[in-house]
Amino acid sequence: MPWRARGLALAAGLAAALAHPPFGILPGLLGYALLLWLLDAIDGPRPLRSAFLRGWLAGLAYFGLSTWWIAEAFMVDAANQGWMAPFAVAAMAAGMALFWGLAALLYRLVRPAGVRRVLVFAGAFAILEWVRGHVLTGFPWNLPGETWRAGSAPSQAAALVGAYGLTWITLAIAAAPAVWREGRRGRWMVGGAIAALAALYVHGLLSFPVAVTPAAHPPPPATVRIVQADIAQEAKWDADRFAQIVQAYVSLTAKPYAGKPADIVVWPEGALPAAINDYLAPGTWVRQAIVDALKPGQLLLIGGYRYAGTPDKPVYYNSLIVLRREAADVTVVGIYDKHRLVPFGEYLPAEALLTQLGVKSMAHLGDGFATGPRPAPLRIAPDLLVQPLICYESLFPRLARPNPAVRAIVNVSNDAWFGVTSGPLQHLNLASYRAIETGRPIIRATPTGVSALIDAQGRIVPGARLNLGESGVIDGILPAIGRTTPFSHLGHWPFGLLLLVSIAAAIPLTRGSGLEKYPN
Repeated sequence: MPWRARGLALAAGLAAALAHPPFGILPGLLGYALLLWLLDAIDGPRPLRSAFLRGWLAGLAYFGLSTWWIAEAFMVDAANQGWMAPFAVAAMAAGMALFWGLAALLYRLVRPAGVRRVLVFAGAFAILEWVRGHVLTGFPWNLPGETWRAGSAPSQAAALVGAYGLTWITLAIAAAPAVWREGRRGRWMVGGAIAALAALYVHGLLSFPVAVTPAAHPPPPATVRIVQADIAQEAKWDADRFAQIVQAYVSLTAKPYAGKPADIVVWPEGALPAAINDYLAPGTWVRQAIVDALKPGQLLLIGGYRYAGTPDKPVYYNSLIVLRREAADVTVVGIYDKHRLVPFGEYLPAEALLTQLGVKSMAHLGDGFATGPRPAPLRIAPDLLVQPLICYESLFPRLARPNPAVRAIVNVSNDAWFGVTSGPLQHLNLASYRAIETGRPIIRATPTGVSALIDAQGRIVPGARLNLGESGVIDGILPAIGRTTPFSHLGHWPFGLLLLVSIAAAIPLTRGSGLEKYPN
């Protein structure tokens, strides 16, 4: 019955979403097998439309659970924007679900034969997930390949094939049980999926002891302090609390050290609710407070917004600025401007049209930020090259071009927008995949959690984590860099080869092969 199939499609998407951290219910991956079975079971006059609907419903449940936390951003200014929260969640889930609907449509359009349909299913959904990560700057949140907790054994395959390649592998493994009843070939396919899953675990477990490559001339160890002041987003709208916010950050920055003082201090994105140009202007009390909190020679990385251009036509950037404490002042060492902006949050797509339709004023969107150049490393000290990624940018595999001289990724993020929800926990997991793909540790700073030091295999360094709602500092030694990963060398080529496997599986076999065409 149609309604039963639609209910099962919703259940499939919900199960797949529950497999992701922070829930981590990995049997939920069988939701992909259920979805494949539902697409194969279509029987009616309009199979393509039914396939799209079932894929879309599965995506609606998947993205509804994966992104419900965006409602919290609208509650920061509840008086003006709170009414939009349910509509925003529904629109986000429905829009993202279109990609799953199109993937299901593509799969059904090909209508592969026999057990090969598992590979075609994996290819159809993986390529549409890649598209989702690129349309309108992309939103690759909770890729199926990032279901595995970062730092776990299966997640280490991202060092070989990246998050998109691991998405294909995960989908193929998870969907295989749908063909169990296809006789001997079906059982072989399921057996192959079990073997592939075992290979993910074995590869990951074997990679842990040998990930770090000793350098011939290793750079001196760098010490890090990450500051998390636990400042709620709504507090930043209160001008009377500005001095209190500054005091919270400088007090934590100046907190006595148990050992060697940090070489690098990192504040999160949006740490201080004012323009960097203004609070760092010469002679301001904020600049002096920062100077007093730092030790001579210390570096401070601050996320915030700045303006350039002329007074009548200012251009705003979401930036990371690097300061060095000199004798009695601070010097700007480097600036990084965010390249990949959040659609409808940091910029408005099709701005002219949507402004005329009233979307800009209704959503209280300002002029937005200007786009910075493609991410490139910053040399913040003679022996220290880092790759900044601001917030949303940490979702994107290979957004920054690999550079063997980079010693760490610095990810500053303002997850305070999303409160104590699953959003910041998911963001931590997704950002950690960039460490696995690049073999570089991550310094991650957020205002309210989760801040952490993450090693080159995506694992949080023991004791180097501040959870949601915690205030404090993380002091530690910058983890060692890992081996240069195959993904750093090859990029998305392995993913392309996996897609070729799906394309080959979609090609009808010659007559006399012994395989019967799978019935409609």
